[in-house]
Amino acid sequence: MPKAVLWDFGNVIVRWNPRTLYEKIFPDPAQRDRFLSEVCTLEWHAPTDCGVTFTENCARLIAIHPHHEAEILAWRDRWSEMFSGAIAETEAAMAELQTRGIPQFGLSNISHETLDSTLAMSPAFGLLKSYVASGLEGMMKPDPAIFQLCCDRFSLAPSEMLFVDDSARNIEAARSLGFATHHFVDPAALRPALVGHGLL
Repeated sequence: MPKAVLWDFGNVIVRWNPRTLYEKIFPDPAQRDRFLSEVCTLEWHAPTDCGVTFTENCARLIAIHPHHEAEILAWRDRWSEMFSGAIAETEAAMAELQTRGIPQFGLSNISHETLDSTLAMSPAFGLLKSYVASGLEGMMKPDPAIFQLCCDRFSLAPSEMLFVDDSARNIEAARSLGFATHHFVDPAALRPALVGHGLL
């Protein structure tokens, strides 16, 4: 049985989706889909989660797609508009875990430039005893090294933590390293999973 919970941030504690912003910029769904699949892709964004600045990463892309300069810079300048609030079921579960005295930690692929603003989006982040943020460490999930860093920093073995993440790839990586895992897909399934692991 795990004795602590290791939380991802985006789409587990707070909702994040670039489409939330780009629906405002590209009202035409076809144009929007094309831009997000060919220009500002998640693969292009990944270096910012490893410490590259938004300005540097945007500049690289603008050099390739100069006609989309304004839309690319929106990724940096209007980042907060990609969020649509906290996930109530997660906030409630974290509060309940807190009352039970269950230690809670964080592990997120997140830029060092957006970390503080993200942590301000929900009081639930204040329940974390500590966290590992990829942008501060120069490595990101699913690299086994960042999971090992969590174990070292939190003084816990993999089997002592339940890792909650919305990415199947990250879940598989954690499971292969011995973590208990919950693939966060349906918020309503979170509390039953915590009960099933003996945490609530």
